[in-house]
Amino acid sequence: MITRRGKWLRQKKIDIHVNLCKGCEICVELCPVDALEMKDFKAAVKDLDKCIACMQCELRCPDFAIEVYKKITRRNLWLKK
Repeated sequence: MITRRGKWLRQKKIDIHVNLCKGCEICVELCPVDALEMKDFKAAVKDLDKCIACMQCELRCPDFAIEVYKKITRRNLWLKK
């Protein structure tokens, strides 16, 4: 028997515009899962897999240096039973 089963795919991407970042560390402090860090006095992605796309870093950045993209799609899988 072949059954159809849906699976949700979550894709995310964090763009940090280092030319706009002033190194205030607000994004790093507000990230609830510790996905960001400071490198050379600029924000950087530490672990993208930890990111839950809560958008707090983008919303609170006073310099508009961070953009978070999230895409949730449904992929249909065909399973053989």
